[in-house]
Amino acid sequence: MEKPFSPPPVPRRFPRPRVVVSRCITFEPVRYDGAIIPSRIVERMKPFVEFIPVCPEVGIGLPVPRDPVRIVRAGGVDRLIQPATGRDLTGDMERFAREFLDGLPPVDGFILKYKSPSSGKSGAKVYASAESSAPLGRGPGLFGKAVLDRFGRFPIEDEGRLRNGRIRDHFLTAIFTLARFRETKESGKVRDLVGFHTENKLLLMAMSERSMRAMGKLVANREGKSPREVFALY
Repeated sequence: MEKPFSPPPVPRRFPRPRVVVSRCITFEPVRYDGAIIPSRIVERMKPFVEFIPVCPEVGIGLPVPRDPVRIVRAGGVDRLIQPATGRDLTGDMERFAREFLDGLPPVDGFILKYKSPSSGKSGAKVYASAESSAPLGRGPGLFGKAVLDRFGRFPIEDEGRLRNGRIRDHFLTAIFTLARFRETKESGKVRDLVGFHTENKLLLMAMSERSMRAMGKLVANREGKSPREVFALY
């Protein structure tokens, strides 16, 4: 018996995610040594993502090329030091991070430079002094820490970790879903939120069935909350 014809599913439309990225990763040769960091993943994302490139070290006025900087831990406090000049760039970097992050439009994620003492999410060496040869440990860069402190619940990765297929899949799923939610939120209409919840129900359930059900109750809005409240709680 011939099977009834079923039309192919309509492809879902996603807005372009807005992602902050370290500018040295495929965009411009602004690394301390004047190099540009290749990344096949970032290159392939460019047609589909609205990137906001940033180089914090250039942002505080350092030239390209430049003497490298490092994180020095003194009295339990991490400072950003340029050993060749003795300059303490901590205040400049903290000010730049605050002003840059304050000025961002709504974003959906970050791709930072692995091991960078300024923009690294992790892996940046921490030293006991500007002259030390052996690191005390590793951690985020100063700009990277500001990103983690303010946007810690957003997808934040570095170009090294994105080479891992599973991590990459999670990151891409997260930024495209968040971009869709950002678009939905900008409409301000609860009926659009109902549509978002419906089309992402299985994805949300895979993350947490309990949270998905709680979000479903918010969308139902039996208490008659204002759209602003519903979106904020969701």
